[in-house]
Amino acid sequence: MAQRRVAPFAALLGTVLGSGCQPSPPAPGSAPSGDQARYDVIISGGRLVDGAGNPWFYGDLAITGDRIARITPPGVLANAQAASRIDARGKVVAPGFIDLQAQSYYAFTVGDGRVISSTTQGITTAILGEGGTPAPANDATIAGYGPIDTASRRLMESFRGPRGFSAWLEAMEKHGIAQNVASFLGAATPRVYAKGEAQGAPTPAELDTMRAVVRNAMEDGALGIGSALIYPPASYMATEELVEMARVMAPYGGLYITHMRSEADRLLEGIDEALRVGKEGGVAVEIYHLKASGTKNWPKMARAIAKIDSARAAGQDVTADMYLYTAGGTSLGACAPPWAAEGGKLIANLQDPETRARIKAAMLRPDAADSEGLCLLSGPGAVQVVGFRRPELAQYQGQRLDAIARSMGKDWVEAWADLVVAENGLVGAIFHMMTEDNLPQQMRQGWIKWATDADGLNPDSLQGQLTHPRAFGNYPRLLGRYVREQRVVSLEEAIRKGTSAVAQRIGLADRGLLVQGHIADLIVFDPNTVIDNATFENPGLLSTGIEQVFVNGRAVVSAGKPTDAKPGRALRGAGWTGWSR
Repeated sequence: MAQRRVAPFAALLGTVLGSGCQPSPPAPGSAPSGDQARYDVIISGGRLVDGAGNPWFYGDLAITGDRIARITPPGVLANAQAASRIDARGKVVAPGFIDLQAQSYYAFTVGDGRVISSTTQGITTAILGEGGTPAPANDATIAGYGPIDTASRRLMESFRGPRGFSAWLEAMEKHGIAQNVASFLGAATPRVYAKGEAQGAPTPAELDTMRAVVRNAMEDGALGIGSALIYPPASYMATEELVEMARVMAPYGGLYITHMRSEADRLLEGIDEALRVGKEGGVAVEIYHLKASGTKNWPKMARAIAKIDSARAAGQDVTADMYLYTAGGTSLGACAPPWAAEGGKLIANLQDPETRARIKAAMLRPDAADSEGLCLLSGPGAVQVVGFRRPELAQYQGQRLDAIARSMGKDWVEAWADLVVAENGLVGAIFHMMTEDNLPQQMRQGWIKWATDADGLNPDSLQGQLTHPRAFGNYPRLLGRYVREQRVVSLEEAIRKGTSAVAQRIGLADRGLLVQGHIADLIVFDPNTVIDNATFENPGLLSTGIEQVFVNGRAVVSAGKPTDAKPGRALRGAGWTGWSR
């Protein structure tokens, strides 16, 4: 089934007219209609924000099947027939958000696929692929996931072979998902496929295998390559390896998207490396969750923005995205120096007294060239430990690492090591290491976009566990806190940066805009009440104000409540050879 690429989008046409310059929409049925067609859904009287950055306008919108069938001035569809009508007076109608950094791997393959925390934010498409992907699979990649449940292991076995990446995309769609899904090929996956989790440069034969894995994934519909260079084994990759993989994906229109090697002490050097991969590899570059981590690095944000602006002015295609919080979240074990996890042996190394002492010494060196030093960036008092599974450790849920160490009567590194070992590396942490002062200057950049870097969860799945509130609140936080309350960006620009800007960046056709004939991925929300409710102390609270969410024309949120619909589809990148099948 052939599809076209997204065409360039309209430029901004102006600012929003003041309320005194715009007529109110007519009440339903108050104007004659020349439309006698029948539609599945008619949404009437709302303020339409088209996703291209244009000023909002009053209008009616009709859905037939999975498409936007009509967009008209208000009242034109008053007498048209529809299976369902939604009165959107006082509400905003917009394209659904496309989350450029989602993490819903389990929910889309083994979980129930509803990802309620995500759909209730207005997210209609989830983009996976940061760092590593479950496909394609071989013995080495499956072993790299460590102890996994039987269902997950059986599924990964089906992702073997040259068409393994495509099999994964197909499996997610077949599983039943509430959102659309597309993915990058995780950069670590070709390396582990060829070399396992060993350090060192790949041999020529291993590099050829890596190239083949990239080529096959691009032909299966991967959007490009997604690296996460602070995490082993991706941290073992040299820049030259990334360049070689980029060169392979370039003819397929692939994008290099990266969680850089440093977002802290070597932030600017991290940007330089990303730019080099793009330039030498011949591909565009996207920087995941742009941030300046660690108190001493906060002033670097202005220089980071200037560096990106300078590269763009010189003709290099580089952009970035961000989430709307001042804390990151990942595994507590990520505080270890990368070499400590070689071969997947972090736990074993922490159980060996001599190696543990070496790890501890490395973690206490803030200038270590091979480590991001997450536990040191703002100190152990900024590390909130979450996700305990062992009952005897539940008392520490949500506490800061320094407080836990005091309770245990140990220094913080020993406490850290004991927690990681006790939880077999599966305990998480929220790292409070950025400043609110940097967020507005990032948000105002024309090349910035939004993403969550979060799993899609169901509230009842937390079962008392804590997680990062971005999983439940990122986009309503944008609309409520930064658009309505602080006016950091306009409503139209906030929507553009989460919809058409993302669709255009990754080449998704017919999505991200309110355009007649486009796919009906859209949301209806109350601009006066939309807000996030999730906090770091109570992260499982659903957001307020997102009232309707449609994915491929079907409601996954209706009247503010999640439905059981799972209309999501697997979407493919431009290199997919299936276009011609």
